[in-house]
Amino acid sequence: MILKANRVLIAQRAPGENLAGKWEFPGGKIEPGETPEECLKREIRQELDVDIEVLDFFGESIFTYRSGTIKLMAFWCKWISGDFTLNVHSHIAWVNRHELDLYDFAPADIPLVEKLKSVLI
Repeated sequence: MILKANRVLIAQRAPGENLAGKWEFPGGKIEPGETPEECLKREIRQELDVDIEVLDFFGESIFTYRSGTIKLMAFWCKWISGDFTLNVHSHIAWVNRHELDLYDFAPADIPLVEKLKSVLI
């Protein structure tokens, strides 16, 4: 979860994508031989054209869709450099924890949303 001025970055899945229109915490799939932190840096670079610093582990969510089970691992991150470009999302938003309920999140992200609502950022 990328932080800026006590707000967290969320992204909306683009039309034509799986779960189009749903909001999520950006990230992606780990490639063989890659750590979760390396994956997150690579995926954020690919999806948003920015560089981040991965900080502390925040939590995880395991969710079973019809297509299979996924495990989301969330980390606190800091935006280092770059201008945000939407390569796979239709929108991004910087939100505080009180605004999270205004967005329709992908099911796998909801446990992380609930945890985030209970912490101070």
